[in-house]
Amino acid sequence: MNIHHLELFYYVAKHGGIMGAVRNIPYGIQQPAVSGQIAQLEEHLGVTLFQRRPFLLTPAGKKLFDFIQPFFASLTALESELQGGEARHVCIGASGIVLRDHLPELVLNLRRKFPNLKVGLREGLQPELEAMLLQEEIDLAISLVEKKSAPGVHSLPLIELPLVLLVGKKSRITSADELWRLDKITEPLICLPPSESICRNFRAGLARIGVDWFPGIEASSLDLVDAYVIGGLGIGLSVALPKLPLRAGLRALPLPGFDPIVVGALWRGKMTPLLQMLLDEMKARAKLLG
Repeated sequence: MNIHHLELFYYVAKHGGIMGAVRNIPYGIQQPAVSGQIAQLEEHLGVTLFQRRPFLLTPAGKKLFDFIQPFFASLTALESELQGGEARHVCIGASGIVLRDHLPELVLNLRRKFPNLKVGLREGLQPELEAMLLQEEIDLAISLVEKKSAPGVHSLPLIELPLVLLVGKKSRITSADELWRLDKITEPLICLPPSESICRNFRAGLARIGVDWFPGIEASSLDLVDAYVIGGLGIGLSVALPKLPLRAGLRALPLPGFDPIVVGALWRGKMTPLLQMLLDEMKARAKLLG
């Protein structure tokens, strides 16, 4: 059997399909290439290894995966051992804002201490990042921290961020209280999906003051919330980011009495020296921002 085909099949089986494999294979390869080489492996063996939709290993696929999994799963640990016991790679998951505005400096600091460090970056919202962590697709997530983490997940709170409403610079609204005094808020609310902590805390705050206001536009990132508010499509729900100016064309309205969100680091398993150093860098940066 072609060893490269077996490696691709390992990633497909581990990550629940070809798309998941492409996102996690540690080198560049496109979906058609993976599909084609898996098809060659199945043709060579004369069996179907997995059902495509929904993904499910066949008995033959499970037998093959059980055989090759110990080898491929142990390669990272062997690499670390051969390099002297120090991990030289880390995969970090976070929102686009964190990856763009905060991670570059942290990575530069780490590379001064680990010159050969390889870094993987994965963008996602809170539920996606938690899923990546549980599936071992990332080593560390920078995300919203809930009071209770999933079993086996460790968390370290880093900074609290207050909720704010975003309006256009030319908007006549000067405070959130002006909205709460209206019989009905007609401006569309632009926010993240309802499962996000930002939205849950906002809904809880509205309930406490007896205000009904439902999302009009659901955005997949805070950057999109900014863009749609600038485009005049409504009022955005966001957070106040310390020492980062608002985008041109925006004003922030504070939300006193609304619970802030807590951003922190999440990881699984044993703390390595590399992860500990990364956490120390994050704590130092959070202290500066706070």
